[in-house]
Amino acid sequence: MLVVYFSSVTNNTHRFVSKLGLPSARIPIKASDEPLVVNEPYVLVCPTYGGGVSIRGGAPKPVPIQVIKFLNNPHNRSLIRCVIAGGNTNFGPDYATAGDLISAKCHVPFVYKFELMGTPEDVTKVRSGLAEYAADLGLEPAA
Repeated sequence: MLVVYFSSVTNNTHRFVSKLGLPSARIPIKASDEPLVVNEPYVLVCPTYGGGVSIRGGAPKPVPIQVIKFLNNPHNRSLIRCVIAGGNTNFGPDYATAGDLISAKCHVPFVYKFELMGTPEDVTKVRSGLAEYAADLGLEPAA
């Protein structure tokens, strides 16, 4: 089972994915880096950007541009099976909205949301949920 993720320089999402202990691939931070192309079904883990901009009256842009670029590749997009989103509950209604948007645009389930780098309970829930529903999601079971 492959976990594809984006993490900014804060590395919050990276820390969460590392704790899962599953094979993973990171979407590059810099546009100048070689783009990631995947060749198997995957779970996408994505942080939410915007910092509660809708509360302040702005137009939220919760999905990082690097993730948009990755998903704009039709091959990559065809292999996404579900999305997990990170965020900060201080964002209010914008908390983890990247997951809602990706789920709707890619027609895949939004299966979990976690705050910042996740708790041990989040890690346990995600690992067990992915293991239990891997076949239903079209994912290879974790080794």
